[in-house]
Amino acid sequence: MKTLNGRFQAVAHNGMRIAVGLMFFTHGAQKLFGWFGQGGRTLDLLSRFGIAGVLETFGGLLIVLGLCTRPVAFVLAGQMTVAYFWMHAAQNDSLWWWANRGELAALYAWVFFAIAALGGGSFSVDGWLNARKGAPAAER
Repeated sequence: MKTLNGRFQAVAHNGMRIAVGLMFFTHGAQKLFGWFGQGGRTLDLLSRFGIAGVLETFGGLLIVLGLCTRPVAFVLAGQMTVAYFWMHAAQNDSLWWWANRGELAALYAWVFFAIAALGGGSFSVDGWLNARKGAPAAER
């Protein structure tokens, strides 16, 4: 049973990382490229939404790949925390997510904090690099 739990945890961990990264990527691609139902509208790169688009697009891709997972996830968790308090709580005069419509930002923040703590997982570039470092020199 322990082996089954270990395999399921690895699949769940990697699956969550990939799914969340893809979803986050699409939010950024909407902002930067007008993809996924934005009708071709794009944002000024130097605006706060343009910077968010860059973080979401390229951060999401790095999360999907599992490359530099911990620092990227930590930065994205910070971005979503700032978005929650700056865009949702402050503009709607409420800290409650049901009142300020910030549950997605809060959820992303907590998931990215978890990914930052857990790392990329076994099916990631980080996992591959770590396994390779631990391999004997003849196998590198």
